[in-house]
Amino acid sequence: MLTQDCRIEAQWIEAFEAVLRLCRAGRDEPVCLLAESQSRALNVDLAELAALRLGCRPFRCVVPTPPQTAPAPVRSTGASRALRGHPGALAALKASGLVVDLTVEGLLHAPELKEILASGARVLMVSNEHPEALERLVPDPALEPRVKAAVRRVRAAKAMTVTSAAGTDLRVALEGAVTAGVWGWCDRPGTVAHWPGGVVVSFPRADSVEGTLVLDAGDANLTFKRYLERPVRLTLARDHVTAIEGEGTDAEMMRRYLAAWGDRSAYAVSHVGWGLNERARYEALAMYDRRDTNGTELRCVAGNFLFSTGANEFAGRFTEGHFDIPVFRTTIALDGEPVVVEGRLVA
Repeated sequence: MLTQDCRIEAQWIEAFEAVLRLCRAGRDEPVCLLAESQSRALNVDLAELAALRLGCRPFRCVVPTPPQTAPAPVRSTGASRALRGHPGALAALKASGLVVDLTVEGLLHAPELKEILASGARVLMVSNEHPEALERLVPDPALEPRVKAAVRRVRAAKAMTVTSAAGTDLRVALEGAVTAGVWGWCDRPGTVAHWPGGVVVSFPRADSVEGTLVLDAGDANLTFKRYLERPVRLTLARDHVTAIEGEGTDAEMMRRYLAAWGDRSAYAVSHVGWGLNERARYEALAMYDRRDTNGTELRCVAGNFLFSTGANEFAGRFTEGHFDIPVFRTTIALDGEPVVVEGRLVA
């Protein structure tokens, strides 16, 4: 008997089909469904059924989930270790026009991604979410021009400033930064996207971030899948968090987690940016069990300042220690011109 957790709903297949159509999944096209032994089986089934509806030739490539080697639990890094350079799996991925990435952490920062994209494959990362969330956030085609416009503005700017009534005063030098945008699908060879989408992010070069970031009550730490209950004050110098001030559980968890890695790069800035998806919901993190959400929706909430610590290959830093923190009610400006004012997008 099917349980409620494993029942396949027609509308979920339709959601996956809609996204694969946006990715231009074509008849008879080989579509690799990359998964691992601990992947969300329901999403693998949905991707396969949707690809079959479109006349594709889907096949599954399932590798064992690797053993844990980190000193602390790893969550929501976008840096899957599942492939571990497996030559057979890589050959299958590179032979596919479209790869649907259903690994637990995702391939976005995985070391194999560059090789896969160089083969001409396009990679759709399906975030490890309950399909109900994916159904709500099937990408709106209007997101693409909005995200592309934001990317152009960031690439043309020399500096980003972030301020807030809570006390944030952060400065980011953008010269030499690598900026990318995600609108939820990939339709060109050699590209990658994640679903849900609707965000622009910049990876600053070394020594580019200075100032203070105040995480206020109601902001979220997606590594912990938790809304903050009390303020936490981060001091940053030369890209690195040099002080974590605050009382209560939130500050203490952050201090302990970063210290667990024994790695200075865990304290460094990975990327900064903001959400652009008006349909993404702030309160979504409270609506799902922790095993049923990866928090990607909150990364995309329109007007949030997305601050991330950890690996930044463009600054020469690599680590599994990672925080993704959507910060709300901030004002973000590029070369002095606001793009977000107190948490609301500027038209």
